[in-house]
Amino acid sequence: MTVFLFVSLAVMLAASVPIFVALCGSVAATFVLFNDLDLVIILQRMFAGINKFSLMSIPLFVLAANLMGEGGISKRIINLANAFVGHIPGGLGMTAIVASLFFGAISGSSPATVVAIGALLYPALIEKGYSRSFAAGVITAAGSLGIIIPPSVNMIVYGTVTGASVGTLFMAGFGAGVIYALAFMAYTFFYAMRHPEIVREKKTTWRERAVAIKDSIWGMGVPIIILGGIYGGVFTPTEAAAVAAVYSIVVSLFVYRELDMKGFFDCVLKSAVTTIQVMILLAAASVFAWILTSEGITVAIANAVLSVSDQKFMILLLMNIVLLIAGMFLDGASITTIMGPLFLPIAQQAGIDIIHLGIVMVVNSAIGMFTPPFGLNLFVASSITKEPMLKVAKGALPFIFMSLIALMLITYVPEISLWLPRQIYGAW
Repeated sequence: MTVFLFVSLAVMLAASVPIFVALCGSVAATFVLFNDLDLVIILQRMFAGINKFSLMSIPLFVLAANLMGEGGISKRIINLANAFVGHIPGGLGMTAIVASLFFGAISGSSPATVVAIGALLYPALIEKGYSRSFAAGVITAAGSLGIIIPPSVNMIVYGTVTGASVGTLFMAGFGAGVIYALAFMAYTFFYAMRHPEIVREKKTTWRERAVAIKDSIWGMGVPIIILGGIYGGVFTPTEAAAVAAVYSIVVSLFVYRELDMKGFFDCVLKSAVTTIQVMILLAAASVFAWILTSEGITVAIANAVLSVSDQKFMILLLMNIVLLIAGMFLDGASITTIMGPLFLPIAQQAGIDIIHLGIVMVVNSAIGMFTPPFGLNLFVASSITKEPMLKVAKGALPFIFMSLIALMLITYVPEISLWLPRQIYGAW
């Protein structure tokens, strides 16, 4: 039965069947052939899978991200980042990375970060002497920071399918995000040093930096309010999403005034579509996770992996290999919902911290966002740069290598992710 379940899922995915159909379809086929169970159970488990309070935060965070992206916040973040790192060799490339770091703290979405930052910075990078391939690559790779820096939709999904604390995951994302961004910045610096034709920005004065901070302060208030409220005990992560959405509406419509009512309703519609896509995927994945658990498949897989090696080093290496391969074909939410229930019992038996596992999965998902052949950021960057996807992928290759170095550090030095949440929460 187990073999049939996974083979049928693989066949459907290879045939480009929608992921939620493949998940439910493989379970339904298994029911029909191996179990005498009513198929109505699939519908019941789908609704049970999304009947969770924490999932209410997803549509609200998505709405806040779309509002801030359309409401003028992205260009203010770029100006702020450029004011501090623009004068360094490779400064404008670093601006794309730092701006993505900041925007990720607002959007929680990788494709949204590519669009918001890339649409403005790609022409500027070309103008300053960067090659088209590099410019497309840095924008594509930097956008993946959107799902590592909290708030992150992927972290919310992981918390939902494994029971991990979303607030703790948010805190753990900071260390991993900084290491990941520094790896990209290091490559950008050395790339610029080898290409003297790249124009360096003029160093800004502290007065100009103060102006950039003042201009962007309203937008940067979003992550401050979200994280400050969560860790100050004012509201839960779910309630923080509602606060962020309301704050974003006020700032976009009445402070920056770059969003009219038509644009507002367009953001609401876009957010609804994104939410539906995520929710139906989670509903289907909950069915798949249920059959894995109820039939004892997760325990069997865990025992099989542990029979190969019970060493943390090898288990984490095997997990990373599986996740990296999956990331070449699936999006982060799909990977998390499918692999989370599989990896959790393995991690628990091997003594791997559940929060550390979550960050490793999120970072792998981030790398998958710009890994050929189906990395979503590659398609998004290709559309905004008007470059062939092959050229975008070529530019992203050095950043894939740097992200793998960052992944190894994050995987095998758990304190990178766990130090900050432990200072705040202690043991969990």
